[in-house]
Amino acid sequence: MNATTASSSRIADVLAGLAIAGLLVPEAVAYSGIAGMPPQAGVIALFIGLICYGLLGRSRFAIVSSTSSSAAVLAAGTLALAGGAVAARVAIGATLVLFGGVCFLLAGFARLGSLSHLIARPVLRGYTFGLAIVIALKQLPHLGGWPDLHGDFVPLLVADLVRTSNQVSVITLIAGLLALALLFVCERVKRLPGSLLVIALGVAASGWLEARGVPLTGAIDLHMALDMPTWPTRGQWLPSVELAAALLLILYAESYSSIRGFALKHNDPVEPNRDLLVLGVANVLCGLFHGMPVGAGYSGTSANEAAGAQSRLAGLIAGASVLFMVALLLRWIERIPLAVLAAIVIHAVSKSWRVSVFKPYLQWKRDRLIALAAVVAVLSLGILNGLLVAIAFSLIMLLRQLAVAHLSVLGRLANGHDFVDIEQHPDAVQPPDLLILRPEEPLFFANAESVMTLARQKVEQRAGLKQVILSLEESPDLDSTTLEALSDFASWLQSRGVTLRVARLKDETRALLLRVNLPQLSPQALNNWSVEDAVSAFTATPPSTGNHA
Repeated sequence: MNATTASSSRIADVLAGLAIAGLLVPEAVAYSGIAGMPPQAGVIALFIGLICYGLLGRSRFAIVSSTSSSAAVLAAGTLALAGGAVAARVAIGATLVLFGGVCFLLAGFARLGSLSHLIARPVLRGYTFGLAIVIALKQLPHLGGWPDLHGDFVPLLVADLVRTSNQVSVITLIAGLLALALLFVCERVKRLPGSLLVIALGVAASGWLEARGVPLTGAIDLHMALDMPTWPTRGQWLPSVELAAALLLILYAESYSSIRGFALKHNDPVEPNRDLLVLGVANVLCGLFHGMPVGAGYSGTSANEAAGAQSRLAGLIAGASVLFMVALLLRWIERIPLAVLAAIVIHAVSKSWRVSVFKPYLQWKRDRLIALAAVVAVLSLGILNGLLVAIAFSLIMLLRQLAVAHLSVLGRLANGHDFVDIEQHPDAVQPPDLLILRPEEPLFFANAESVMTLARQKVEQRAGLKQVILSLEESPDLDSTTLEALSDFASWLQSRGVTLRVARLKDETRALLLRVNLPQLSPQALNNWSVEDAVSAFTATPPSTGNHA
């Protein structure tokens, strides 16, 4: 990179950092409202997240700040553990954020960079869709002056909104709807900062609105004191750890999806384990300074890329700009009407209401039930329980699929050495005196017994068998249940005068079987790198009855 290119890259980073700072500050304040935390919690988290990732991270575009989903999970957790008292919720919220950061650090040191894969994309999309609905509903009291809503059960939220509709403040509702409409209009004009525009108009009209009962953001105390956490009581430890783990899952799923998506787009490297550690440091500091949980959200990261960022310098500039804005503009930030902040949140989550994200699952006829279950779980069970149930449901569906016994009988194609499923290729021919079997799913405790039972049935259907070849290319590892089932199958074959050979073993699996040293499987029975090798060995030296070498 020459000097001119480096200079223009730095200029682009400075401009991008300045642009996104104006977007991130009001979002941070708004997300604090989602979590039931004071406004300063979001601002503190924004500053810490930007600086930590700018100094320690690897992604050029990632913007680490509070996110709507983690704010909603924190709100559900603090409400469950501390009730409605604000001071108690702030204290337990800081502890949960700290615990979440510790979970990130432990996962990073354990090199669990693929942890986010526990949340399948259909689950994440369904969860995000349902979460966006819940967040929007819970912002309606700020948008229209309704009394605050409690809980996450959507039918009850709707019922409360209808029941208290006579308490709506007309002025607040008009202000909120005008701000929301302006945001959607500005969305159609490229490079027009809609959030800054509605905030500027809201602050300009704040005196008139406040006189007519429209609530404002209020005082923001940015005193960053390093405090030790409020430790959970005896009955709160288990739910606190569970909530911290939930924060870890949802934040890292969001962060890894954003970081990896833009890395693939720009051909950048990805270091998931390092990102775990960096997010751990950021969340530990946020917990100690009573900030919100932070992650690399998609909206902030995409805005950073769209603003022309070229390196992590943009995030550092944004962090410095946040500090500058807070130092000089804090009293104006305190004058932002809550209806305007609610409009900003609703506009932000409205991007997740696109039903088109589910179109591929309908076209592919795959995972439709999982995506639907995630939406229903969030709407019916609440934000946190909905997420956990959706993850559990996706894992159960995976186990259900893997547990079904699928066993193919292989034959040789007439014009080559390939061995294929004879049901899919009727012209394939089975070698005489040989039965070649291939499990179509990885063998593990849930399906090993049923696969071996099906294998016995296949053996009994062939008279005069001398040898069975088991092709295990789909099984990268074998657990103890599978080893025992394999040993029982080999013994059963031996009692019938049939030998067993195993083909297409992974190196680790072959080493495992040699270490286990099953008496029915000699080392020679494992030295078949392909099905062709096993067939050739049988053809060269056909085994005699009872021989299993």
